[in-house]
Amino acid sequence: MGIIGSAIKEKLEQSFNPSHLEVIDESHKHAHHAGAKAHAEDGGSAESHFQVIIVSKKFVGLTRLAKHRAVLDVLAVEMKQIHAFSLDAREP
Repeated sequence: MGIIGSAIKEKLEQSFNPSHLEVIDESHKHAHHAGAKAHAEDGGSAESHFQVIIVSKKFVGLTRLAKHRAVLDVLAVEMKQIHAFSLDAREP
């Protein structure tokens, strides 16, 4: 896993103490897409597409939107560096 993927994993572990966390770099599947090419040309890294599956007690009682906002707030810096992000945030 690259620098961005590692940062995503570390921040989510620290902020949500998840019982399950998968940070999947799917950039290789999108390397030929225009968005990924433009991202790389603008000085971005080869890490452009991520899928995250996270299960945390901190999501209990939150709406789906609130879960997503909480994760995106924690990853604000990383979100500026990637092209696409898929999130599955669940309660245990």
